Amino acid sequence: MTDDDTSESPTTNTSESGDSASRIPHAGTAGTDEAVAAVKAISSQIYDFIGVPGTASQPGPGVKACSGKDPDKYFQVYHPWNFKPKSGADNDVAMRNLKEKLGTGDWVIKSSYRDNSANKNLNIVADNDSKKMSVWIVGYSKRDTPSIGIEVTSGCYQVSEGETIEHS
Repeated sequence: MTDDDTSESPTTNTSESGDSASRIPHAGTAGTDEAVAAVKAISSQIYDFIGVPGTASQPGPGVKACSGKDPDKYFQVYHPWNFKPKSGADNDVAMRNLKEKLGTGDWVIKSSYRDNSANKNLNIVADNDSKKMSVWIVGYSKRDTPSIGIEVTSGCYQVSEGETIEHS
């Protein structure tokens, strides 16, 4: 999602032991439809946090296996999307709104930093421990067409006994 020198998102980086699964919280037992709906609800909340007029891209959430776990029993939901403000000047306002709102309620900002790109894009990583969700946000304010890249990622769900995971 960023123009920096790394290819991994903060939500998928491995720990010092090399075990990325240990950093992903257990999100409970659910079917894929239920888990996708939960991630969509968080994406809607993030959209509301933006607080400026604009349009969101339309791709929906996807389902992937949890790293280091049985892919027939465990899965994560991810939802990458993009927000384009009606006015490019609103991109910085939206990022300030997000930083403020993601520091309240059940949200905790885990990191806020400028990446290594030429534009030094602002990145915000926040977790909602009660919902077992994480969001990684990148403000592309200095591009010709300013926008905000957003990826919501769930914790690791276990599918109910007898159900199958619909991977996308």
